[in-house]
Amino acid sequence: MQSRYRFTCAWLADGWHRNVVISVDPEGDIVDVSADDTVTAARMINGAAIAGMPNIHSHAFQRAMAGLVEQRGGKDDSFWTWRETMYDVASRITPDCLNGVAAQLYADMVKAGYTSVCEFHYLHSPGDASGEAHSHEQRLAMSQALMDAASTAGIGLTLLPTLYQTSDFGGAPPTERQRQFSMETREYLDLLDALRQSSQRSPQLEVGVALHSLRAVPPESLRAVLDSQRNGQPIHIHIAEQEREVQACLERTGKRPIEWLLDNAPVDRRWCLIHATHATPAELQSVAAAGAVVGLCPTTEANLGDGLFPMETLLEAGGAFAIGSDSHISLSPIEELRWLEYQARLARRQRGVLTDGKLSGGALLWQKACTAGARVSGRPIGELTAGKRADVVVLDMNSPLFAARSDDSIIDTFVFSGTSESVRDVMVGGRWLVQDRRHFAETAVAAGYKRALQKMFKRDRS
Repeated sequence: MQSRYRFTCAWLADGWHRNVVISVDPEGDIVDVSADDTVTAARMINGAAIAGMPNIHSHAFQRAMAGLVEQRGGKDDSFWTWRETMYDVASRITPDCLNGVAAQLYADMVKAGYTSVCEFHYLHSPGDASGEAHSHEQRLAMSQALMDAASTAGIGLTLLPTLYQTSDFGGAPPTERQRQFSMETREYLDLLDALRQSSQRSPQLEVGVALHSLRAVPPESLRAVLDSQRNGQPIHIHIAEQEREVQACLERTGKRPIEWLLDNAPVDRRWCLIHATHATPAELQSVAAAGAVVGLCPTTEANLGDGLFPMETLLEAGGAFAIGSDSHISLSPIEELRWLEYQARLARRQRGVLTDGKLSGGALLWQKACTAGARVSGRPIGELTAGKRADVVVLDMNSPLFAARSDDSIIDTFVFSGTSESVRDVMVGGRWLVQDRRHFAETAVAAGYKRALQKMFKRDRS
């Protein structure tokens, strides 16, 4: 039997409409959207409905270190020094700890308006197994911890098991602290096969491919993985995040990372290039022509001091972008989006930079990030239309924030002035996970998170 919900207003593909009835089937898919409908019997939802945002880049375990790396580590403090703390936190993670951290993270994402997440997962063995040979069972257990966490929180999950083999260009072996991440290509393909069998049993789960980076995946391994993949599955890769990475690639290959990738891999609409911070205009033209999506994580990129992504250049080239929370220093999709605009304003010293003459700044950012994010998630999400998953974010129109606002200004108000309090209810896959700002499992999830962190950092207190 279908469930029907009448929203005060909803933002559809052609703009805002009043009295929108959305019909959802028992599997959690939208089967009908009826605008300006005052006749159909439906449960009344007093609020503004928008499509839920896909989070296209997550390292769940890093939420456990948020706020722990903010004391300056010397004049050369950078991504590379931050990485040492990340390695230490990773070494403390067991499947139980990963599950506890990820469940809290995913529940908080949903409360903020993210309704799906792409988990770029490279913790393939428990931290306490660093001295042992890593087994297929250990890898499955670590992946299962994330799948179980997503199920607990209710969020849609695209699991991206990540290939990680070398510590730098030229085949340098992984360091001792990176062994937790590494595996042989055959082992990686076996893991993918096993996880895909699980994904076929749930419309809330997809399994794609992640290549950690060009410095961590040798060319022959990259080609072997790509040759084994069927069409349509998402492929994600970190690329050109750090200037040091770009320079090392130039020295080894004679080409910049994005340039090398475009010349040596079949980059197309399946691909999500994470960060791409240090991309040239010519590279972004080629990325746009290939149809690939650039995955931007502005709060993490700012926190790490990566640099400013040339957003205007990408949009002028007709390129696509999506957003992620990466290291989870922030879990707010509106903060990621507003910082894309603010970085462009600071660079240009003007206001209202990222608009196209049709959509306002906030509307353009939310719509484009939803559309491209859905594509590289590999799941039918990102729009309030028939055939898509019923992922709906409801904004509280009774909030003083939205007082005297016309429908056309709702998204701009939310993106540029909203807070977590602006999101009142969230439906994912046809289920109301958040009602009146409370996640249905938040008490149990919070208890599990606290247990995980107490276990992880116990040795620091002893």
